[in-house]
Order: sequence, then structure tokens, then C-alpha cells
Amino acid sequence: MRLTLAAARQDGQRIGLVPTMGALHAGHLSLVEAAGKECQRTVVTIFVNPTQFGPGEDFDRYPRTLEADLAALSGVGADLVFAPASGEIYPPGYASFVDVGPIAQRWEGQFRPGHFRGVATIVLKLFHLAPADYAYFGRKDYQQALVIRRMIADLNVPITLRICPIVREPDGLAMSSRNRYLSADERRRALAIYEGLRIAAELARAGERNANMIAARVQEHLTTAGGMRVDYVALADPETLEPVAELRGETLVAIAAWLGKTRLIDNVTIEV
Repeated sequence: MRLTLAAARQDGQRIGLVPTMGALHAGHLSLVEAAGKECQRTVVTIFVNPTQFGPGEDFDRYPRTLEADLAALSGVGADLVFAPASGEIYPPGYASFVDVGPIAQRWEGQFRPGHFRGVATIVLKLFHLAPADYAYFGRKDYQQALVIRRMIADLNVPITLRICPIVREPDGLAMSSRNRYLSADERRRALAIYEGLRIAAELARAGERNANMIAARVQEHLTTAGGMRVDYVALADPETLEPVAELRGETLVAIAAWLGKTRLIDNVTIEV
């Protein structure tokens, strides 16, 4: 991979990198298409990273669909696919990890301890293994994107981060590889997350500024309309992820909630 990209760079080609865990959907493919618009060579990595899954999470059942992924990538302009085995990434005796600090500790960091440690580690390794000019990540994993941005800045990684828009189903549900876990009834109830984000935006447009009141209204909708177990409804500063008491300027609204054994996340930024 390194030799191939080194040769491309010597030819003056701009390299775009799209890190994924596979089970690709239209959201992933939109990242590949974004890379193709500003890069001459696009690399997609496919690796289900064990170090970002906690005990009892869905590492073993996470969908692995390499052949279908390769077929999908061939239709959107991906030039190279890097799909290493776990032993290549974490050989025996592996002991080094990346801790990004406060930006990784709230919200997802609280409910998935160690998650961002694993994310930052694998992403930095991929930046070394497939050195690129641009890296493309989706906004659905908003906190993840900020964690990676912080790591790039702090460790002087010579790569430019691109955060691309959420891709949604026609009814508004954010596309996710984990959506395929949902039963028909759960898929219907999952819409409560998108509806909850819309409720927050509508309350803000109507003049509500109390963040706790908005969060309570959204959580009530998730539990009553969706029958969900809610990890958090966050109203936070979109740059620091610190919770806000009152809406001013831009505010991130982020949700993490469970439908049965499936955990879903989504977010939107509202401005007042």
C-alpha cells in the first residue's frame, strides 16, 4: 500500500483516504464519491477494529460483507481497497494506543469507555499505512470526527480532514451499518430519533432556549414513540462538546439510544 501510494504521489496525484469497517451503504459510498471529486487516487480501508469495541458490544456479530463491499466500491470510483487481517494491525505483543483527551471523554466516551482510544489508534495507524492528502469521514459520527481532528492537530499529522454530510433514508433515518440489525418493528420505531432531532429544531425555532427543557422533550419522544432506552440527549457546543444550558448561536443536538440490542446515534446542528 505504501509503495503504491508513494508512486502515485511521485506522479503528482492527490490521494484520498476513506476509512471504513465495511458493511458499506450509501453513506460510505458518498465519502468515496467526495474523495473522487478532489483526488486522483481514492483508497478505501475495510477493517472491523476490535480495539474500539467494549466488552459485550457487537464485535463478533458486526456485519462483514467484503465481496458485496468490493462490488459496491467498483461502481463509485474507488481505486484501491486495503482490507488487512487483524494480526497485521495488532501483532502479538502490540501495546501502543492513542489517548486524545477531553474531547473524547464526554457523551460517547462516557457510555463506551475506551472506544475513542481504539478509534484514534486505528485511524492513526491507517494514516501511516495508507498515507494520503485528504481523509473523509461522515458527520453522523460527529464526536469521532472531532476526536480525529484533535489528533491530527496535536500530533502534526500531514493530512486534511473532510467531514461529509449525513446520508439519510427517504424517511429521514440516518444510514448506518447497524440498521441491518433492526427488525421491521424496530426499523419503524427507529424514526423516533430523527423525529426527536426535528422536535429540538422546532422548539428552538419557536423561541425555546432552555437546553434542559428541549432535551427532556426529545427524550420523552424517544421513550414514548420509539420505546427506546436512551443513553443521552446532548445539547452541546459543536466545537468543544461541552453541554450548554442555554441555546446561543450554533448548538449540537446529539442522540444515542437503544432499540433492543441495537445502538443508534444521530445528530443535527441548530442555530438561533
